[in-house]
Amino acid sequence: MKLHLIFIGNKYIYNKVLRSYIIRQIEKKVDFIDSIVYFKESDNSLFLYIEEELNSAEKVIIITTKQQFPTVGKLICTTTSDNQVLKDGMLIPQKSTLFEERSYLLEYNSAVVNVMQMDEEQKMPSVLISSNHATAIIYVFEEDQETTLAILTPIAQTYDVNINITQEISGWLRLDISSNKFGNISKFAESAKQLLAKNLIVSDNIILHIIDRLKLHDKKISFAESCTGGLLSYYFTKNNGASDIFDGSLVTYSNVLKENWLAVSHDVLNDYGAVSQEVVSEMSDGVLNVSSADYALSISGIAGDGGGTELKPVGTVYIGVRSKTKHKEEHLLFQGDRNYVQDQSALYAIKMLLLIDKEMFF
Repeated sequence: MKLHLIFIGNKYIYNKVLRSYIIRQIEKKVDFIDSIVYFKESDNSLFLYIEEELNSAEKVIIITTKQQFPTVGKLICTTTSDNQVLKDGMLIPQKSTLFEERSYLLEYNSAVVNVMQMDEEQKMPSVLISSNHATAIIYVFEEDQETTLAILTPIAQTYDVNINITQEISGWLRLDISSNKFGNISKFAESAKQLLAKNLIVSDNIILHIIDRLKLHDKKISFAESCTGGLLSYYFTKNNGASDIFDGSLVTYSNVLKENWLAVSHDVLNDYGAVSQEVVSEMSDGVLNVSSADYALSISGIAGDGGGTELKPVGTVYIGVRSKTKHKEEHLLFQGDRNYVQDQSALYAIKMLLLIDKEMFF
């Protein structure tokens, strides 16, 4: 069954932070959101749309405001020939099969509908719709899609699982694994790991995997960021447990701070420019010394939309990674707008971290 998400209320259209929080919480509970539809409160087509969804063989999640919550229940009752009743302070359809605070579940014909009330500054109510299938995420590094599928498809057939493959960034593949009725994801993952031992990580969250591995070995990490402006730090600190392995980051946009905070040589900055291999190498060395961490990542580039030159066009990024024993720098040219270049830079840095110490992370 496909899952459709319906937002009813102007706030979900314009309040991106609230909307992102809701979607994030739903994705923790379900396999995949197949479609997202938005309705303003005044949209007269809402009743017909809900009626159509209730007569489909699909899963539906409806997010609405406190003001619209009873109205949506009334529309559902009209379609299902039901009545609203008061339960735990909520007006909900009498035929609801399950309900908790600000959330109820209703089954009608072959459809399953979960209605939730969610407003600003509230905790997300319980998502009562559950996932149909067992799933897992596998990350593969330094292999192309064709080779990866050639290696893993026979195993997938053996253990009756499906593979959906996408690319996170160059040299980093994401495989979404789902099982059929008699599939065995754990056996598939175990066999895949044996074939790609130093190139494969099984984890729903790659950052949490890094945090767990660093914590297990009592290691720390620090960052020196320029064009990403703290984005790499955000990737880590938005996850629980980051404080165990991450003491901080230095965001050094200006050359003055690169010199004063990270001890980047004035001559190196003058000779090579802030966006260069030499500078990111000294940035990673500087932040490692300042923080006494075990690993460091550094990023400097031209995210755009302006600021590029013929020799260093917009999208030019240098990334450095350093451990106590080795370091590596790479020169990249990313395409896209400012935010996409920043996201690609952060992802590529994470990939470089994983690959500099495979014994640690794989």
